[in-house]
Amino acid sequence: MQFKINRDHFSSGLQQVLNVVGTRATMPILSNVLIESTEEGIALTTTNLDLGIRCNIQAVVTEPGGITLPVRKLATIVRELPNLEVNFESSKNHQSKITSGGSLFRIMGIAKDEFPPLPTFSDKHVFLFKQSELATMLKYVSYAQSGDETRYIMNGVYFNFEEDKLTLAATDGRRLAVTSIKMEIGENNMGHLILPAKTVIEVERLLGQGDEVKIAFNERQVSFEINTDDEEGDNGLIGSIELISKVVEGNYPNYHQVIPKEIEQRVKVERELLLDCVRRAALVTSDKNNSIKIKATNNLLEISGSSPEYGESHESIAVVYEGPEVQVAFNPHFIIDPLKALTKDEVIFEFKDELSPGVFRTLESFMCVIMPLRLN
Repeated sequence: MQFKINRDHFSSGLQQVLNVVGTRATMPILSNVLIESTEEGIALTTTNLDLGIRCNIQAVVTEPGGITLPVRKLATIVRELPNLEVNFESSKNHQSKITSGGSLFRIMGIAKDEFPPLPTFSDKHVFLFKQSELATMLKYVSYAQSGDETRYIMNGVYFNFEEDKLTLAATDGRRLAVTSIKMEIGENNMGHLILPAKTVIEVERLLGQGDEVKIAFNERQVSFEINTDDEEGDNGLIGSIELISKVVEGNYPNYHQVIPKEIEQRVKVERELLLDCVRRAALVTSDKNNSIKIKATNNLLEISGSSPEYGESHESIAVVYEGPEVQVAFNPHFIIDPLKALTKDEVIFEFKDELSPGVFRTLESFMCVIMPLRLN
């Protein structure tokens, strides 16, 4: 295989596929990137067997072929090359020669036949989205995923396509974030999947490079075709970046059960003001005393934090509230995360008593249910 390529385009393409490769691959081939020539340029592919990614880069191919090379080492070398023009050549003994200006590198690779192919599967459900829309939805809920591997079913974001809307949900058992948008879903196209946490990170990273994203999935796998819209050729990407992932197999918990049915008190509050107050109140909390108290009194929301190690903090916000005095304790990070993720100016805080969950919601379809902590 032989081709000529722009250094920055090559580097950009390698960065797109690099994250999938773990630092401790179980097989040497899984540390490598598969480089194949196409009609328009070259295709770069990496996989960790659970998740695979492929992108196409502009290049002038003079001899077709394919090889796999250690992706992290190759990415470092390409980034440091002295000239924009890079010549790449691979021989039958799986050695590659890279030249640029006065630099020459010879890198040993592995035959492309040993590279595990990305799975192809029959699309049972197919949906088209605006990338900005999906990126916002994932941002609204992804912080609430569980990181506890013993609760693997919660290690991801739940996608549910039904009743003419897509709902995304994530929970770690102590908080639940849910958001939804209306969309046309035919009766035969209804379905659901749990997107693994590592795939969520990759999808969030890749979205925003173009206009549309196509999601296709069945019971075991899901693919994201992310349009790159690189008409100017700035980063050398051609067409779409394709991400194929296994889904988390199993039944997602019935999160509807933890959403409070009866809300007794409701307060509208400015999102950024509340976020700043909670952040400041949390400055005196500690690992042992990681809670803040929110007290609703007559037209006032009081937020306080304390710990024996650091002392006390107190914040207050004027609100419209005429209900009974109620005080609830929460982990401050469980309030900070959704407030940071949201973009709306105003949030609604709903509560009942010190033993009931608090709910933050927007006028649109978003809510975050947070379990209370025991009041000291």
